[in-house]
Amino acid sequence: MEQKIGQLMVFGFSGKVITEELKMLIREHYVGGIILFGRNIGTPKEVLKLTTELQREAKLAGHEYPLFICTDQENGAVRRLGEGATVFPGAMLLGATQNPENAYEIGRACGKELKSLGINWNLSPVLDVNNNANNPVIGVRSFGESAEKVALFGEKAMKGMQDAGIITTLKHFPGHGDTSVDSHLDLPVIDHSLERLEEVELKPFTACIQSGADIIMTAHIYFPALEDEAFLPATLSKKLITGLLREKLKFNGVVT
Repeated sequence: MEQKIGQLMVFGFSGKVITEELKMLIREHYVGGIILFGRNIGTPKEVLKLTTELQREAKLAGHEYPLFICTDQENGAVRRLGEGATVFPGAMLLGATQNPENAYEIGRACGKELKSLGINWNLSPVLDVNNNANNPVIGVRSFGESAEKVALFGEKAMKGMQDAGIITTLKHFPGHGDTSVDSHLDLPVIDHSLERLEEVELKPFTACIQSGADIIMTAHIYFPALEDEAFLPATLSKKLITGLLREKLKFNGVVT
């Protein structure tokens, strides 16, 4: 049971080399996931050395499966890889081309680079619809202002990364586009009805779930139409995660 719990956890750390604390988490607590931020990213050679050592630690500790090693390589405004990695266009620029195949090709190329560095899980693509000009945290991270466009481009980006052997993450469920508050700093509230959410926010997620989504990341947002308990964010809501995502939308992959 302790090992299974450890497999569900994702930890970050400081620096570009594996720390003793991280070794302990992998060896003693069977932590199954590692997240890399900018603070961990050096040259491609340094990143590959780090991910190789992380996987070696897991193997020596007797892990049954390789570690999940993830990062936020959305491209554009949010990217973690630096020196020596390709600077790919972000979601808004890809959407502006009006050609969904560009999202596929960039997803596949980005996935190949991640895989070559030992990163097997990308926290991307963003499926939030850019429908609030005052949104401080989404904006150019979105493929566009219509649910149909975001669904189409998001699915292509997801498929491109999957075809490169990368685990993908759809975020931020059930939708972070129509907020004027940064959920890293406060709790946004979206008051839309379920009918409106199904027409806009949920549409890209529904399409990508039907196309074989791997992982879905939840939003730290309160949706009164979906959750009775006041100010309970989607991340902690059984009605949203079990009732809506699992039972209604039939998603049986990983939720983070």
